Amino acid sequence: MIGADPLEPPLSAPLRRELGWTQVQRWSQSAAHRDDPVLRQIRQTAAIFRGTRMTKVLSAAQVSGFLGGWLPYGFCYRSADIAHLHEPAALADLRTDGSTDTDVAFALRWRAVDPLDYEVPGGPAQPGLAVLPAHSRVGPMVLGTGFSPSTDDLVPEYVTAGFADLPMPANAQLIAYVPGGEEVVLFAYQPEQHGWLRLAGPRWRALLDHIPGVSPDREYVPCTTPGSSKLVGQIKDKEYEAVADPPEEFRVRALTRAARYPVETLSRRAEQALWRGVPTWVLQRDDTWARLRLVRPDNDSLSITGARCYERGVYETWAPLGELADHHIADIPYTL
Repeated sequence: MIGADPLEPPLSAPLRRELGWTQVQRWSQSAAHRDDPVLRQIRQTAAIFRGTRMTKVLSAAQVSGFLGGWLPYGFCYRSADIAHLHEPAALADLRTDGSTDTDVAFALRWRAVDPLDYEVPGGPAQPGLAVLPAHSRVGPMVLGTGFSPSTDDLVPEYVTAGFADLPMPANAQLIAYVPGGEEVVLFAYQPEQHGWLRLAGPRWRALLDHIPGVSPDREYVPCTTPGSSKLVGQIKDKEYEAVADPPEEFRVRALTRAARYPVETLSRRAEQALWRGVPTWVLQRDDTWARLRLVRPDNDSLSITGARCYERGVYETWAPLGELADHHIADIPYTL
């Protein structure tokens, strides 16, 4: 396609006289077509590259969480695949926490650091999602076809790999969509300051009234919750905390611009453990308890851990720290 962004190749389908759009869309909504080779071929065209724009649709309460320090996690979409959805009511179907407000829609938008950070829900890496019963989930079911439930659209969906928290890249944005379809950038992430810079002008200041705990007049909102994942890089075998500004810039996190040297290696660092034999991320802990998120939720792991669904696909629980096995810091390396 002429003029297409190479970082965001368009979803494409081999339509022909005997295979029309209506039939492809219908297949995408049927679990019976999970293994259909044509549908898989279509899904594979929704590729993620370093620098691909990703979007997670949010409720107002979730916006407040990200302003406080939450990191990208769970269900998300390539921004190009939902660019035609501007109205709050249309975006509401992509929310993950079960909220139903359609007056204003919010979203987090960021650039992918690496394709390995993303998986297809219900696919080979997350097969258990597609068979979880209704009483064990929040939001719509996972079809297992790689597409979001929809009566009209063909929207490929992703989850962060293992439902991990991903470090927040530089210049991520918190966005509002208002009736009429206009997109308003509310905040931009400043990694060196570990906070959000307000970009919404006076015309849109009232949108911030929808967000609990946020003052419309505050120009900078520091993150107060430490993230469970961070980037680390090396320069001449010395380790530094790193910042990603995809697709090309990966640097030392430093307040002074002169010290923001490019790193030679880059890894995502997070805490992992087994609890009762179930792989988990350790999101936070004190001397006695740990908050855990399941890496591959399915019926067996939910039964073993008693994990609760906090939003679509995201299952968390608390466990005694002393019961964790194989408790360690994991580094997931990227190729620069």
